Amino acid sequence: MLYQNSFHSLHKNGGSHRRVILTQHRIWRSAAMNATEVQTGIAHIYSRVNASRNGSMVYLDDLSANNTVIDIFTMGILIITMISLGCTMEISKIKDHVLRPRGVAIALVSQFGIMPLTAFCLAKILQMDPIKAGTLLICGCSPGGSLSNIFSLAIKGDMSLSIVLTTSSSFAAMGLMPLLLYIYCQGFPGLEKAVPYAGITLTLVFTLVPCAMGIAINHYKPNYSVVVKKVGLGILIVSSILLVIMSCAAIKDLIWTAFTPENLVAAALMPLIGFILGFVLSLICGLSAKCSRTISMETGCQNIQLCFAILKVAFPLEVIGPMFFFPLIYMSFQCIEAFLLTLCFRCYQTFKEPAEDTRYASVEIKHEEVKQP
Repeated sequence: MLYQNSFHSLHKNGGSHRRVILTQHRIWRSAAMNATEVQTGIAHIYSRVNASRNGSMVYLDDLSANNTVIDIFTMGILIITMISLGCTMEISKIKDHVLRPRGVAIALVSQFGIMPLTAFCLAKILQMDPIKAGTLLICGCSPGGSLSNIFSLAIKGDMSLSIVLTTSSSFAAMGLMPLLLYIYCQGFPGLEKAVPYAGITLTLVFTLVPCAMGIAINHYKPNYSVVVKKVGLGILIVSSILLVIMSCAAIKDLIWTAFTPENLVAAALMPLIGFILGFVLSLICGLSAKCSRTISMETGCQNIQLCFAILKVAFPLEVIGPMFFFPLIYMSFQCIEAFLLTLCFRCYQTFKEPAEDTRYASVEIKHEEVKQP
């Protein structure tokens, strides 16, 4: 009856009503199609993404050849990064922190409690679509990266704790990351079925083996670990540049669509929230300022190489599309904010009262004098 009245109105009132009803019909049809796509998973949402260029249609389905090369480079970069990270670890330091696990426990709670929840809240507040939300959740659930070690050194943190935290969070991520993704994906209809948990777990396993190899090299052949780190750094820089170039060439028509307002806001807020809440939580739990600064950097700095690897290996490039570059946007804000925090801390150290310096120095001197025979 409703449709009959609508068609009578069409004939009666002219073309303007016809356009209104046709527009409503398209909206209902589009909404139904979108709901179906979400329920069947992300893989079907952008499986036929296309772009118009010079009057011709360019489909992302033709990227299979480039995908293989990019997969190899992505996994190669991840393996080199984890071997280099393992070469910085000492088994004696691991034992010390295992026997006194308070700092490690607080850092893991901060890493896998604050960041995934922050990513989930931002995705909801910014009303992200399933692909964007899934990408943000993967970044939020990732463990700490080696970049945190650099900024922990710059901010005068506990380097021993920093390295142990980066390694322990990488091992913990093998179980926690798929679990957290499954929990938080429940808040996005269809996303929990679309996330390839097996592929993510397999990628995490591949990160642990080279990390263990690096630890073994540093323990049994410490002279070789220096060479491995230097050579690995050179290969890492060259491979990363080639990976970015190949990825840009593969989706050059859609790359700029990753720079949306919601992506930029999420990439800017998530690391900043991690830095602040990680520091505050550590102070509340009674850790020293030095350890709190370290945990702050570990919380806010995610393993971007791992994010790239998961997005590339677990999701086809024609599915993830330009969101493959979101970790790069996130890393840019992460570095800028960590640098600004380090700069603020250095300025505070420079201009703080001399009496405060003397008081802290005297405590350290007395501590050292007690140890002397």
